[in-house]
Amino acid sequence: MKVENKLMPNEDQINGLLENSEIGPISMVNLLKYKDKAIYEDGRDTNLTGEEAYGLYAMEVINFVEKYGGEFIFAGKVSWLMLGEVEDLWDAVAIAKYPNRKALFEMTMDPGYQKIHVHRDAGLEGQLNIETI
Repeated sequence: MKVENKLMPNEDQINGLLENSEIGPISMVNLLKYKDKAIYEDGRDTNLTGEEAYGLYAMEVINFVEKYGGEFIFAGKVSWLMLGEVEDLWDAVAIAKYPNRKALFEMTMDPGYQKIHVHRDAGLEGQLNIETI
C-alpha cells in the first residue's frame, strides 16, 4: 500500500467533492505530519516549530468549522502504532464533522479561512484526509 502525505487535494479529489456535494453528514479524519521547523511561503523569519504553526491554524479553524454547520470532534497526538506498519508515523489526529461535502468545500473558499491557511501550510509536511460517512 502506497501512503503519501499531501498538503492539497488533487484534481480528481476536488471533482469528487464537488460532484457529490450533498453527501453527508461526513466526518473528516485528519492524519497530520508536522515539519520540524515552520516554513512560511512569504519568507517570514520564525522560530516556530511546525506543530506550533499548525496550532495557530487549529485555534482559528474551529470557528470556521462551526460557521459552516460543523463541529470539532477530537484532536490528539499520536503516541504509538498498535496495529499495522507504516514507514513514518503521523504526529497527530484530528476529526471534524460537517453537514455535507458542500459545507466543507464552502469553508475552504471562505476568505477568512484562506487567510489562516498560511499557518497550516507553514506547519505541515503533509497529511491524509479520510472522509467517513
